[in-house]
Amino acid sequence: MNVSLNPRKTDFRAIAICCGLYFILGFITWANGTLIPFLKLSLDLETDLQAFFVTFSSYIAYFFLALPSSWILKKIGFHNGLVVSLVILGLGALIFIPAADHRNYALFLTAIFVQGTGMALLQTAINPYISIIGPIESAAQRMSIVGFFNKSAGIIAPVLLGTLFLKDAAQVTERLNAAVDAATKESILAELLQRVHAPYISLAVLFVAFAIFLKFVRLP
Repeated sequence: MNVSLNPRKTDFRAIAICCGLYFILGFITWANGTLIPFLKLSLDLETDLQAFFVTFSSYIAYFFLALPSSWILKKIGFHNGLVVSLVILGLGALIFIPAADHRNYALFLTAIFVQGTGMALLQTAINPYISIIGPIESAAQRMSIVGFFNKSAGIIAPVLLGTLFLKDAAQVTERLNAAVDAATKESILAELLQRVHAPYISLAVLFVAFAIFLKFVRLP
């Protein structure tokens, strides 16, 4: 008996979307690294341990969301999982705004943790998804392609955010050291933290817009 085989075709639109999602994963991961020196300066953190809680807050989210992410994806599916993860990333980005306005260290860590939960869900959904949207024998090639975008974000994020956040850092430090009273110092730090607004509002808009796009686009 002859059996007609219909191998799965590669969906290039889905791969392009996955490239964008992997770029986002890389960007947020490396953005957290840039936040360490920025928050240490702008929040006047006393120890390096406090600064390194920035990355800890992100990675601990993976610990708490590892098993729940699988359960969530079983309930809502891969497609909706991608959408929800982007909305969570957008929410985390928005929390940066009140954190900056109130110079609240705990709120910054909360924002980073929320974004970490979004990344955990996104990564749990997208890693197997990129393997199944085309022939299984070319899965490694697809992983290499999206990995390139992930690593590219790791180059762009520190340069872009470092330029925005740590511009004139030496001069700011000099001004802080020269401040004669607490009010002047608070004013300098508040001005420094305003640099958070534009990039993280832009990221929130981007993530939510991408989520809306994904909600209505047809994916395999």
